[in-house]
Amino acid sequence: MTTEPTAPSLPRKPLDHARLRRLVVGQGLAAVVDALFLIWLTLFVLELANPGIATGFVLVAVALPRAALLLPAGVLVDRVGPAPVAAAASWLRVAVLLALAALVTLTSPSVTTVALLAGLLGVADAAYFPAALALLPAVVPAEKLSRVNALIQGAESGGDLVGPPIAAGAIAAFGFDATIGAIAAMAALAAVALSTLIRVVRRGEGTRDDTGPDTIDGEELSSVRALGAGLRYAWHEPLVRGMLAAIALINIAVVGPVLVGGAVLAAQRLGGAGSLGVVLSGFGAGSLAGSLMAGWRPPARRGWTVVGGVAAIGAGMVGLAVATQVVAATAVASLIGLGSAFLGVVVVATLQERVPEQLLGRVMSLVVLATVAFDPFSYVLAGVLLPLGTTTLFLVCGGAVLACAGVVATSPAIRSLR
Repeated sequence: MTTEPTAPSLPRKPLDHARLRRLVVGQGLAAVVDALFLIWLTLFVLELANPGIATGFVLVAVALPRAALLLPAGVLVDRVGPAPVAAAASWLRVAVLLALAALVTLTSPSVTTVALLAGLLGVADAAYFPAALALLPAVVPAEKLSRVNALIQGAESGGDLVGPPIAAGAIAAFGFDATIGAIAAMAALAAVALSTLIRVVRRGEGTRDDTGPDTIDGEELSSVRALGAGLRYAWHEPLVRGMLAAIALINIAVVGPVLVGGAVLAAQRLGGAGSLGVVLSGFGAGSLAGSLMAGWRPPARRGWTVVGGVAAIGAGMVGLAVATQVVAATAVASLIGLGSAFLGVVVVATLQERVPEQLLGRVMSLVVLATVAFDPFSYVLAGVLLPLGTTTLFLVCGGAVLACAGVVATSPAIRSLR
């Protein structure tokens, strides 16, 4: 059974306590670090080797351990607690970034060395992401979850929007070594802020049930059986199952078609490949606006908001099928970004409120997995449909998302959400 949240009136100030400010600063800085480092890593590998397989090799080195370890990390979060895991993962990030800074400053590292360190960052990410999401309800009152989620996701969207020009400009002005040093310093500030929350969060103080899904006759389950308990909960709980399925389908139908199909669309109809940057900037701006809107005015009828968010994404994909001007394509991409971000805040806040505490780490690891693990399938889908034309690509993918909105609307567990 899910637990129902309390519904006190929403305070005017979402950050009226020091621990909430530390949480937002820590996770917000971590999100900006992610955006800056991805650009730094891509440009640095391009500096080391010609464009092609080397860049893909390093990015895969980050993605593989992250995807493989997410579910075990969710068990770790539920066993140890979100605050210690988030802090430890943050400090591992700092250590890896400092090691990279030292290598770049003192030596000429090989692509293999960079890939190995990038893989360690993937390990840190696998632990950090579910821990960060599970940490919010341990620190933030239920009535503030939407606003704090919105602020953190807004920092992520803002980082994606301005990160590329800032990182590229810093590299051009100060070099790779100084830029990675600055990124490491920001990561250290984030780790310090998150580390202060360890003593704030006290697990087991009347909130954990010893007869929960991780215990049988008072004996704690093994890690494998605990992971199985989390998967069974997510499958048998209609609300969790429906939201995870919607997130996964949207990821498959949007990521690859927008990035791969968008590049072809820009070259064929929008005046050249350079216009893709304008369209993607529209997506980033829409994401930022969607995050802030979801936090500023949390919806009263969450279920229909989820349906509307999915429908907005599908409508935007269909709009790209007929867009022939940069302005129109940018506006449509903004709609997709707005719907995605608004939906993300609502879904995550809803699960944080309703999933039992002892399962929250595992459920959050599934949420993260649904958003990152299906990227390869999305790229394959785009590759299969592109020979049929960009119009067909976006119509098929947009239609799939609109159909998903219809299915979500028929789910009593989601439709009745308040």
